[in-house]
Amino acid sequence: MAQGTGSINSDYKDWEWNDDAGERARLLQSPSVETVPKNSESQGNSLGTTSALGAVFIVVNAALGAGLLNFPAAFSMAGGVAAGITLQMCMLIFIIGGLVILAYCSQASNERTYQEVVWAVCGKVPGVLCEVAIAVYTFGTCIAFLIIIGDQQDKIIAALVKEPEEVGSSRWYTDRKFTISITAFLLILPLSIPKEIGFQKYASSLSVIGTWYVTAVIIIKYIWPDKELVPVEIPTSPSTWTAVFNAMPTICFGFQCHVSSVPVFNSMKQPEVKTWGAVVTAAMVIALFVYTGTGICGFLTFGAGVEQDVLMSYPSNDIPVALARAFIILCVLTSYPILHFCGRAVLEGLWLRYTGITVEEDVIRERRRRLLQTISWFLLTLLLALFIPDIGKVISVIGGLAACFIFVFPGLCLIQAKLSEIQETRAISWWAQVSYGVFMVTLGAFIFGQTTANAIFVDLTA
Repeated sequence: MAQGTGSINSDYKDWEWNDDAGERARLLQSPSVETVPKNSESQGNSLGTTSALGAVFIVVNAALGAGLLNFPAAFSMAGGVAAGITLQMCMLIFIIGGLVILAYCSQASNERTYQEVVWAVCGKVPGVLCEVAIAVYTFGTCIAFLIIIGDQQDKIIAALVKEPEEVGSSRWYTDRKFTISITAFLLILPLSIPKEIGFQKYASSLSVIGTWYVTAVIIIKYIWPDKELVPVEIPTSPSTWTAVFNAMPTICFGFQCHVSSVPVFNSMKQPEVKTWGAVVTAAMVIALFVYTGTGICGFLTFGAGVEQDVLMSYPSNDIPVALARAFIILCVLTSYPILHFCGRAVLEGLWLRYTGITVEEDVIRERRRRLLQTISWFLLTLLLALFIPDIGKVISVIGGLAACFIFVFPGLCLIQAKLSEIQETRAISWWAQVSYGVFMVTLGAFIFGQTTANAIFVDLTA
């Protein structure tokens, strides 16, 4: 990306992949807060900056993230390696299909972001629901980030003060709630307040390095396990046939890169659906290897006893794992402000659309409103993170929303796009595509309903 700032009104050419790591914020920003009207000439001048290879790396980077830590537990919940891999492979077909559908609908509607495509193709109500879902999703992800910080700090502090892990902290300044709070107030809040986040230009590079390092450590630790590691029970089948579905939220959360995929497609030198199909297939295969490697090796190392955050299963005095924890903390510290920026931009867009005023007319109150939004968002996520025990509880909720981004909204877009075509006779291919869209919406609604109900009645009440 360009070295320029990542403001809400940043130019579309700033989305080039190689220099600036704040692309997730720009890719998710709300279209409602643009100040310059779109026209075909400006759009034509702003396209064509990203190669196909660059697009692959952007999509991989958008897919890989905090969900990685939960994959071994997902394999355990699914009932073993075979069930976990089978579920991933089945879902991957539709995950890739959703990415291709979004590119097709973006090209047909001439829109450049996920929200804009849904607004243009499906109408006002789905558009508003989409923006609200993005805000809730980013809010939940921020909670997960704070929980991850607490998890990693617990282990690092236990190693430094040499306290038995099972006893817990005996000092107030090493208490989990205190360490999360002080880290959040001193580091995360100051990074979240600015209007622009272009200064975080190395965040994505750091996240990629951290993700690959964590995967490498988990695989190496499985191949050459510690001598102190006690053999554990390895489930080979799910306890019930419905247990397989418990892994769906993690898989959806892990592979969800659809919201940021539309701008990536439009930033390519050759934004063609066929080329994009090859790009997302390559990207998802790479992500599949990373997630599967982590999931299998972490699960086989600890079996049914694997923690929701796999790094919590390793002893605190393990040096390579301690370095992985430090990487994760740094990644999360830089990712929280970016995700918060995305959610704040969507909320700002909804507010401006609701009040019917433009950015220029509301400049004076923008700073006051931004501070209120940021502080409220920060305090709510921090409060919830202090009392939610592990990331599995959060992922079980927001994983259902990820299913909406992957299946429901792309399926609705495909149905509406095909229904809007004026044809005297409709070929079999037309009916096949409409049927595929209906199936995606049905599948996404099922996953959302099942995971949300399970999260409410099982995870959150446990």
